[in-house]
Amino acid sequence: MLQVARLAPKLLGESTELVASFLRRQQNDDGGFKDRMSKSDLYYTVFGVEGLLALQAELPVTRIASYLKSFGSGEGLDFVHLCCLARAWSAIAGRSSTDSCAADFRERILRRIEQFRSKDGGYSPVTGVECGTAYGCFLALGAYQDLKAQLPEPLRLAQSLKFLETADSAWTNERVAVAPAAQRPKVGSTNATAAAVTVLRNLSLPVNSSVGGWLLARCHSAGGFLAAPNAPMPDLLSTATALHALAGMQASFEQVKEKCLDFIDTLWRNEGAFHGHWGDEHLDCEYTFYGLLALGHLSF
Repeated sequence: MLQVARLAPKLLGESTELVASFLRRQQNDDGGFKDRMSKSDLYYTVFGVEGLLALQAELPVTRIASYLKSFGSGEGLDFVHLCCLARAWSAIAGRSSTDSCAADFRERILRRIEQFRSKDGGYSPVTGVECGTAYGCFLALGAYQDLKAQLPEPLRLAQSLKFLETADSAWTNERVAVAPAAQRPKVGSTNATAAAVTVLRNLSLPVNSSVGGWLLARCHSAGGFLAAPNAPMPDLLSTATALHALAGMQASFEQVKEKCLDFIDTLWRNEGAFHGHWGDEHLDCEYTFYGLLALGHLSF
């Protein structure tokens, strides 16, 4: 994702510095990046850091490392923020005097992550549950990659995603109930499908080509992708993840490229950031990074 986001300046042109300036303004005095209430948050810090890296802007490593050190090795963090801690340390590894990715540090975080492994082999934000989620599997695999470790029993994780497949050739995020395939949920969601596709691709497992058609069908007539078939409007998160999944599958989205560029342009603000959708009044690091990711894919 970061590699592709680095291509965004090809389309941003002179506005690239506006984005870098916006991201720098999102950093609080404690070194963390602002959430939508302007409080420092690990989740938003990941997007702030990776946004600056994508733009090849100077990274305030010392302040970021100071903020990350306050979390130790993730004791007490929930699953999402634990994975964010791994990603943030990985992003500044080699740039900080703090040896954040020492073997014992990595092992402590990975042990914590394994506490969120579900009984079906997937991962869930909730400990001790029967079934994993598509988002949980995506985050866990990413954390193992960030910490340069091998994911245990990867085929069990892939098998857990089978229970999240929907009748319309996509995936849903959560397994509603243990049921045979004939009773599987009828409608998938864009972000869960993109997460599943990305996980399977990273595990070198095949993805049915019909998934590409399902994702392309989520493109709105005015550009951008819907989060689900019945969603009221497209959003930037779904657009970025759908494009990323399609590119990973080597499925062409040339026919929707101009529409998506027009959609993203409607979300751009001269402060150097992107709104998440047409009804969104906030600007933050997260959606600005997704804007970079989407533009990166559309720059080819």
